Amino acid sequence: MHKINISKDAIEVAIKHRGGRRHAFEVIDTAKTALIVIDMQNYFMAPGMVAEVPAARDIVPNINKLAKNLRTAGGQVAWVMSTFDKNIYQDWSVLADLFSTERCEAMIRNLCVGGPGHDLWPDFDVQGEDWRVEKNRFSAFLDGSSDLVARLRKANIDTVIITGTLTDVCCESSARDAMMKNFKVIMITDACAAGSDDDHNNSLNAMVRLFADVISTGEMIEKLNENRDE
Repeated sequence: MHKINISKDAIEVAIKHRGGRRHAFEVIDTAKTALIVIDMQNYFMAPGMVAEVPAARDIVPNINKLAKNLRTAGGQVAWVMSTFDKNIYQDWSVLADLFSTERCEAMIRNLCVGGPGHDLWPDFDVQGEDWRVEKNRFSAFLDGSSDLVARLRKANIDTVIITGTLTDVCCESSARDAMMKNFKVIMITDACAAGSDDDHNNSLNAMVRLFADVISTGEMIEKLNENRDE
């Protein structure tokens, strides 16, 4: 599990931006809330995979707890899965500049439908009412990357809880875009994972300043229970 370090400066900036409040979203409507679980797939979690994020295995219990509590509170759970095919070379050709040929080929081979890295990690408690959403960019909220925004709008959801991996890549990209799509964004400190503590905390500190509330699994569950009981 990552050692969480939200800086005093980041918190002070957040409080200043929010007119003296530490958190932007003290009260949420659980029926209008979705847990977004990003890229918790074998490609990022299985030992020996090219894109393995060891810390991602540590956060599985917290994600399962959040999913269970949000379902009980009447919210929605969405499992978002990176899904690519060879069209990505044309549609997102800059990847070939940013990544080696070997890395690009491994990504496509593993993250195509039916690929060895595409499935969700088997330790997740996925229920029949949960959504499975495919995305073809880092951000699930980028126009054209997935149908997640359309699903959320149709379900009258206005609040999203961001979890998954990598904190500083797909989670942060999705959180930023979600906020700019007018969703209330809550990012969970101990239900996201990155390649290092520094990468994880740098991302969380950027988020807390302006884009999202940043809280722990325990705090989020307490908030869900408080709002459910009202």
